[in-house]
Amino acid sequence: MKKYMFLAAAAVVALASCNNASPKMDEQPAAAAAGESTGNVKIAYVEVDSLMTQYEFCKEFTLILQKKSTNARNTLNQKGQALQTAAANFQQKLQNNGFTSREQAESQQAAIQRQQQSLQELQARLENELANETNKYNEGLRDSLQHFLAAYNKDKKFDLILTKQGDNILYAAKRFDITNDVINGLNKRYKSTLKAEAKKEEKK
Repeated sequence: MKKYMFLAAAAVVALASCNNASPKMDEQPAAAAAGESTGNVKIAYVEVDSLMTQYEFCKEFTLILQKKSTNARNTLNQKGQALQTAAANFQQKLQNNGFTSREQAESQQAAIQRQQQSLQELQARLENELANETNKYNEGLRDSLQHFLAAYNKDKKFDLILTKQGDNILYAAKRFDITNDVINGLNKRYKSTLKAEAKKEEKK
């Protein structure tokens, strides 16, 4: 009997660990020196892993996705086990001539097939819901980052801001790293947004 296992999106797994050592809001990162020019081009970069683990929006949404994934997996495992039990009981009863008629056996077999179909549909629905939530998170992250960098770069005037993750950049001098600067700014904006939303809810 096939086991129905819930497959979480790779993006969720990549976000699973959260670092509790978030940067202080009043911290002045050394990245201010990243304005150093390389010829006529000003370059900076952001460490993606640090952004994912220290930006409050990412940390909170990661917990939401993990909870949804765990709940879905538990639900599917329970229903999958129930299906396996029903199928095993049917097979045992069939071998022991426990059915009073062929029609009775076919009726129970059809019920198990409907149970299996229902489980497959549930798995597809839950996976789709998780994928939608992940897309919602990705869009929110991209939107907040782009809006912040647009405002941030009015003063910094970088020509190029890169993302550094794993080995996609083989080497980058630390003076071009603006990660802490970006995280601090994003968290400050995020907290302001939460406060504004809380005030709106109070007025309702």
